Amino acid sequence: MRYKSIFSATVLIGALWLSSCVEFRQHPATVARNLMNRATETVERFKDFPELKEFARHIPGAKAVVVLPTVIKAGFIVGAEAGNGVLIARGGGGKWGYPAFYTLGGASLGIQAGLQDTEIVLVVRNDKALRAILDRQGKLGADAGITIGLFGLGVEASTTTNLGADVLAFANSKLGAFVGASLEGAVLARRRDLNEAFYGAGATPRAIVLENKYSNGKADPLRAVLAAF
Repeated sequence: MRYKSIFSATVLIGALWLSSCVEFRQHPATVARNLMNRATETVERFKDFPELKEFARHIPGAKAVVVLPTVIKAGFIVGAEAGNGVLIARGGGGKWGYPAFYTLGGASLGIQAGLQDTEIVLVVRNDKALRAILDRQGKLGADAGITIGLFGLGVEASTTTNLGADVLAFANSKLGAFVGASLEGAVLARRRDLNEAFYGAGATPRAIVLENKYSNGKADPLRAVLAAF
């Protein structure tokens, strides 16, 4: 167990480093603004995919969504996946609030090879899953008590399996091949630098998402796209 924890932590650090490569020499405010724009484009694009027709059906009942415009998966025997994104939740009246910034990081062992660039949207279906992300840095999967269902291009999702899932993952694999990797055990880590660059000093995911203490008009296009479902 100890060696497994060390392995997971080590590869997770590598995964987070992988996601930071695309930000090299960019100011956090620029990274945050570009990420918000790409998140909006991802949601708009997912509406038009016939293979993701279930996406539009599940957004109206969602408690929150996590939009990850680019998740890079790479590996051979040891695999890593990483990508930056935003978490946005509904308020008490059902209106979409303002999003907080996160990085997805994960690691896996097994027979796998290749490089894959994937867009992912996680539809969070209940308070339990949302609070797990906010309070516990969002480890996903059965070990954390959060069940995941998967829809995606090239993925035949089981309706029965997905029916009771806490989180539904919708994926658009755009490039390459990757076998054996999944979101099971992945972690959503808070991006303090991006949150504070976008909203100001002291902006935490809880203060942004649950307490509604911060706002930024640059996130309004994403809120509008989600409200249109």
